[in-house]
Amino acid sequence: MKNPPLHRYATRPGLYFTDDGGADAVVRSETADHIWLCVYEPIDRPSAFYNEAVRLFKGSPVPWTQEVRLFPVCSRIIESLYVRETLFAMSGPNYGLWYVHLPKAWDGMRYAYRVDGPWNPTHDVRFNPYKILLDPYGKGIDGNMKLDPAAFSYACDIDNGIVHGQPDGEMSTLDSLGSMPVSVAIDDRDTNKHEGEPSHPHVPWSKTVIYELHVKGFTANAPWLPQELRGTYAGLAHPATLSYLQTLGVTSIELLPIQAKQDELFLQQRGRHNYWGYSTLGYFSPEPSYATEAAQRSGPRAVRQEVIDMVRALHEAGFEVIMDVVYNHTCEGGIDGPTVCWRGLDELSYYRHQHNNPGRLEDTTGCGNTLDFTNTHVITFAIDSLRYWAKRIGVDGFRFDLAASLARLDGDFTKHHPFLYALRSDMLLGNLKLIMEPWDVGYQGWRTGQFGMPFGEWNDAFRNAVRQFWLTDPVERPGNGETGMQEMATRLCGSADLFATEPGRGAPSSINFISCHDGFTTADLTTYARKHNEDNGEGNNDGSNVNYSVNFGHEGPSDDPIIRRNRERAILNMLGTLLLSLGTPMLQAGDEFGNSQGGNNNAYCQDNDTTWLQWDWIDTQAENRQIHLFESVSQLISIRKSLTLFHTEDFYSRLSQIGLFKQSSRVQWFLPDGTTPVEHDWSNRQSRSFIMRLTSQQSADLLIVVNGDQGDTRFHLPPDSPWQIAWSSSQAEGIEPAPGDTVHMASHAPDVNWMATKPARHALSDVITQAQRATYMSTSAMTPSSQTASPTTDDIAVAAQHTKPERQSAPDDAKTGGTIAASEHNMWTVPEYSITLMRQVGTTAEAM
Repeated sequence: MKNPPLHRYATRPGLYFTDDGGADAVVRSETADHIWLCVYEPIDRPSAFYNEAVRLFKGSPVPWTQEVRLFPVCSRIIESLYVRETLFAMSGPNYGLWYVHLPKAWDGMRYAYRVDGPWNPTHDVRFNPYKILLDPYGKGIDGNMKLDPAAFSYACDIDNGIVHGQPDGEMSTLDSLGSMPVSVAIDDRDTNKHEGEPSHPHVPWSKTVIYELHVKGFTANAPWLPQELRGTYAGLAHPATLSYLQTLGVTSIELLPIQAKQDELFLQQRGRHNYWGYSTLGYFSPEPSYATEAAQRSGPRAVRQEVIDMVRALHEAGFEVIMDVVYNHTCEGGIDGPTVCWRGLDELSYYRHQHNNPGRLEDTTGCGNTLDFTNTHVITFAIDSLRYWAKRIGVDGFRFDLAASLARLDGDFTKHHPFLYALRSDMLLGNLKLIMEPWDVGYQGWRTGQFGMPFGEWNDAFRNAVRQFWLTDPVERPGNGETGMQEMATRLCGSADLFATEPGRGAPSSINFISCHDGFTTADLTTYARKHNEDNGEGNNDGSNVNYSVNFGHEGPSDDPIIRRNRERAILNMLGTLLLSLGTPMLQAGDEFGNSQGGNNNAYCQDNDTTWLQWDWIDTQAENRQIHLFESVSQLISIRKSLTLFHTEDFYSRLSQIGLFKQSSRVQWFLPDGTTPVEHDWSNRQSRSFIMRLTSQQSADLLIVVNGDQGDTRFHLPPDSPWQIAWSSSQAEGIEPAPGDTVHMASHAPDVNWMATKPARHALSDVITQAQRATYMSTSAMTPSSQTASPTTDDIAVAAQHTKPERQSAPDDAKTGGTIAASEHNMWTVPEYSITLMRQVGTTAEAM
């Protein structure tokens, strides 16, 4: 009996190092005829496979793509690239898998696959052995695609950067080696690799505040970083960067895609780049361009280690790390795109195809192709990738781009999709934060609220309602708006109309946001009435035309003090609504200080100062609007995190086990005159001013006072206790609500930027850390505002007071929490177009 082999084939795709000094390679292709694993070595070094490989020579009467079939191992020398290619024939398919054992393998080994089979574009079969293919499970990538005819499986030419050819025509016989990236092996067998890792923060959903940022854009201009760390993973992990994030107060950092990316064909033809990264090249490999130059020179292992170190540093500082991932499509695009990996391995299995035209790809992503999540093996591929990032890299959650495409069976969306069940049931992934972008561009692609437990979902209804209420309704449709008290109350309470889909699903499932990477920044929503995407090179035709943005009388930046105050107030109204709403708030990086992208609402290809955050304000000694906005947002986050009333996994009005809404005693509603709303008030879109009372038996009650009307408005607060201001958006204008008939001047803001008041020898992180305690103490010590003289109209630019007719108390209604009569003692005047948080006085309350 023969001795058993020293190695054992893996049963899942990938490259696995074995104890005999070699490696098992496994790749999936259900329809190929031949597959070779190709290893690349420089010519000026001895080959590791000299004794096994038969060399192929030029001038053979048999094409090398035919000759290679004659030997189990053979090699070629490519003089132009100064490289030796050794090709190992793989055995298979065995249930769709192909195998080979390498007698020798090493960390940093560069390799790829070549696949041969039929060429039948009519049925979308496009095998081409002249094209090298990345390992779909490869942990490292070296090189980039060159815009070259060799990168395409079909015969084509390139003229002035434009590809000319027929994807359904002849097969290309140009070798793509040298024009395409290759995979790099990383030996992960170290049993001590997780030693010294900090514990994961495990922030409860109900206490989560998400902060969406781009690794490069966040620090590319950061003045506190040395030049070599700007725009890198290491720069995000720098102590000063972490200190800034702590001072802001967010809990969970959501990173735009950091998986290896490749520019789409149409961008390469225009000489542009995909900055956002929603064009995935490798699902197991980090994007190398975000690593320091030193790490890039050292290779993929060093790049990956920099990512691991970044995640560990964020964990050590108390932050969760959430990755934005793109499993709906790949970077290969439509059938006219390059052949990088999946197309060459098995296009029929990886991609969805049109039912009536199998030679054409189904596209519900707008990116040319859609991965086929009806194929069990595609689901397995995605789950394996996610587990790798969670277990090996250490991330705490994922946000799924265009997730509706991942949950389509036979073209139709279903919350019972096998992929969603696979995520739920996985012991590792099922306990992470899983966030869905609940739409795609396919038929019936809008699916907000329909994914079910345990998924969070981006809430576009919240985004649109808040923008309309504070921007377009007052400016463009005064007196005839689209969004009234009913809609705002629903969004403030966590959007139960969308997310109370099953017993146990709570308000944190609603990921509330005002802006994100895709669209206007919050500041630009108040600065531009229309998009300005001319620099994208698409004739300003790209990007959404429906933004609910206004410019307050001037398109673009303005020095007019009235316009600037109106804009700053509107920004805080939106951010205040975001952070005072039930649900999970998400901030876009830079919104906390009014960052602008110059009106570009689709800056996906702007890898420059348009998208890189501008930090000039942070080193300016004088008082500036950015520091005022930053401190106001930071204060509001601190208040939210300190209040248990917001730390609920439920809705204020919750769904019963039999599907009926139960009335809640935790929230009460009042109109400005102190009466409770009746049915007419709820259905009246012109009813834009109201009080939301949050009640608690353990702490002080809260009032959220919304004045959505023009003119200062008198509100009769509940008379059972005194109230004091905790936060108000109007304070940005130097005014605040006050008892009586007029508003008051707000507390005097500091006349210097404390972030910039530091000796030159001190790092910014030291100064921010020292200032944090003072900031927290000022946030906590919230006492009733002292009376001051009322400002003039020129000072605060407020309109005449808007008076409302007297009304009688209404009977109790299912939507209300009871009637409380008005009291002159608790009559407060609230500035126009503002949102205010007030706190009950005289009870055992939480410190804020």
